[in-house]
Amino acid sequence: MATGYEGRRRDYRLGAKVRVGDVGSRRAGSYGEGIVSQPEHGQNPPGGQPAWGNQPQWGNQPQWGNQPQWGGPPGWAPPQSSGQNHPSQATPGWPPGPPYGQPLYVAPPKPGVIPLRPLQFGEILDGSFQTIRRNAASMFGSALIVQAIGAVFIGIVTVGMFQLSTSLDSVSSEAELADAMGPFLAFMAGTLGVSVLIGFLGSVLQGVLVVPVSRSVLNRRTGFKQMWKLAGPGILPLLGVAALLTLGGLLVAAAVIGVAILLFTAMGPAALLIVLPLGLGSFVAFVWIGLKLMLAPAAIVVEKTGVFQGLLRSWRLTKNNWWRIFGITLVVAIMVGIIAQIVQIPVSLASAAIGGVVAPHPDPDSMTSTLVLTTVISTAIGALVGSVTFAFQASVSGLIYMDLRMRRDGLDVELMRLMETGSDPDGIPGGPSTLTRNTTWPPDGGQFPSAPPGQRPPA
Repeated sequence: MATGYEGRRRDYRLGAKVRVGDVGSRRAGSYGEGIVSQPEHGQNPPGGQPAWGNQPQWGNQPQWGNQPQWGGPPGWAPPQSSGQNHPSQATPGWPPGPPYGQPLYVAPPKPGVIPLRPLQFGEILDGSFQTIRRNAASMFGSALIVQAIGAVFIGIVTVGMFQLSTSLDSVSSEAELADAMGPFLAFMAGTLGVSVLIGFLGSVLQGVLVVPVSRSVLNRRTGFKQMWKLAGPGILPLLGVAALLTLGGLLVAAAVIGVAILLFTAMGPAALLIVLPLGLGSFVAFVWIGLKLMLAPAAIVVEKTGVFQGLLRSWRLTKNNWWRIFGITLVVAIMVGIIAQIVQIPVSLASAAIGGVVAPHPDPDSMTSTLVLTTVISTAIGALVGSVTFAFQASVSGLIYMDLRMRRDGLDVELMRLMETGSDPDGIPGGPSTLTRNTTWPPDGGQFPSAPPGQRPPA
């Protein structure tokens, strides 16, 4: 049996409480043999032990590696790696991890112009600019062709209208006025036809331009020829959708104008109380339906659907997202309009200056030649600006389509899979590719390796 002080030392190490007697001693049989006095309060016992009244207070414990040792200097070392991590202790040399029980956040990949997750407004704008910059030949070139066609027709109509307006000044009878109004109305109808043609071609081109937009999501560049080749199978459905939307818009406008004419004929000026709400309601309905069907060209080209399937697909994708799409489209339209007006201001000033230099003393012939010159310059600059703004708007529309599919269909997961495997490098991401049709897991309907026969892990 350990005696005296040795017995008390052993008990003190084991955490036992040692009572201090009134006389500072105990009987021989309490902790060992003999009577041994306790250390005085505030003094250290032999061997360098910490004093009884000077124990470390709670909250002021020594740091790991600086714990006091009995009879010697601090010597505790960090535990050796045993394959188990302690959540509350950081490993020296490694950055602190997430709190216990919470997964570490990993940012989604961004292989191309946008991150592969649902997008924010700023990311849509930035992705649109990057898409145009990376595919300038295909997007800007195609938009420039359509804008140039429209600019040529608009220039012809403008010059013809000017010549007709000058001829009306020499009209002196009702017969001559009737003869002159025929060509004038024809040119007015031509102006409306040019606007309809531009809208029709723009609807088709919007579906074609979604090809470089979707490929830019995975950082795949698209040339002019490759874009039209990939969009080729969807050209006929695109023409059908464009014709259907254009015809529908014309019928609605004609119906509203016809009703307004009938009301004014029957009621006179009082019909204005009915015509104004009717026109405003028709405009709101036109905008609402137009935004609901805005993504039909993109769905036709990417998902290779038909006309009515594309319209139905667009209607479903925009469900519960109409106001968000409306806000983005409105802000982009305002931005584009401001940029176009800023560019057109110096063009108008330059046209006036050219007119003053070329024809300081205007006459009908010189005015016509000046008008032709200024019209050519303004339409050329307008076509350049219009091609850039149209490509930007089409890119925004394409990214809205990709964003809605990532939100509703989980397209981001499919795009990550395409990015990792490199499958279908010459196709359109998001379409019915070989990866989505043929790649299944487990292959051939087999069993999962970790699951018992006849069972599969829950989805």
